[in-house]
This record gives sequence, C-alpha cells and structure tokens, in this order.
Amino acid sequence: MAHDASPLSSIRSARPALTAELMAKTGLDEVRLTALVHRFYDKVRADPVLGPVFAERIADWDPHLARMVDFWSSVALMTGCYHGSPVVKHVRLPVTWAHFERWLDLFRETATETCPPAGAAHVVERAERIARSLNFAIEDAARDSEAVIPRL
Repeated sequence: MAHDASPLSSIRSARPALTAELMAKTGLDEVRLTALVHRFYDKVRADPVLGPVFAERIADWDPHLARMVDFWSSVALMTGCYHGSPVVKHVRLPVTWAHFERWLDLFRETATETCPPAGAAHVVERAERIARSLNFAIEDAARDSEAVIPRL
C-alpha cells in the first residue's frame, strides 16, 4: 500500500510543522531566503563601507552564501539548518555600530525588494536583533582586550 508523502516531509527542517507555520505566516521559503541572501551580499560586496571588510575575509563566496542561506533559514523559519557560531566569527572584526547601521540599511532595502511585507518585517526584526547582539559582543571583546590584568 502506497503512502502519500506528507507535505511537511518536503520541508527542509528539524521542526517541519513549526517551519510550515512560519512559512504560511510570513510568505517566506527557501527560494525567497536564497534570493534575499544572494541579492543582499551582492550589495554588500559592492558597498564602499562594507565591501572591503568582507573582501579581506571571504575569498570563496559560494560556501559563504550557502552558509548564510542556512543561517537565515534557521533564524527566519526555525529550520535548524545552520550550525555555527556567529559571535566567534564576528567578534574580532574591525567594525563599529556605523558598519552595522549600513548593513541594516542594505538588509532592510533587500528584504523589502525580495520578500512579501510580512516576511520582510519578520527578517528585518531578526536582523536588527542580530546586529545589536553582534555589536555588543564586539564592544565587549574590545573592552576586554584593553583591560589590564594585574599581576599577582
């Protein structure tokens, strides 16, 4: 006896029911997130403020873009596809809040271009939270590296 595949089984997620609910609510899916990530990083690479920061660190963009699609899939759709440590990757970057503001400007613009309104609002809210969190981590690391540890 043949079984029909559940529509949830076609969703790439550790939690397909939750992911399906978020997809329905936001209009986001892997195709839209891939378009968002690729268009966004095209803009980042061409940006006079952000481009040089990325160019110094990323030589092969294909693996980075694939990781970023997994990251945004996990962040926006709770898929659990991303396995990494964003803070560790960003904490030593030579960036300030002005870099994050520019990153957010480009992200908001791209989300509006590539996502339905509910989806754009969903990913932008998360991007704003991520930017603040990474900025705090970078500021904390800078303070820690400047702290003088007394010798006993």
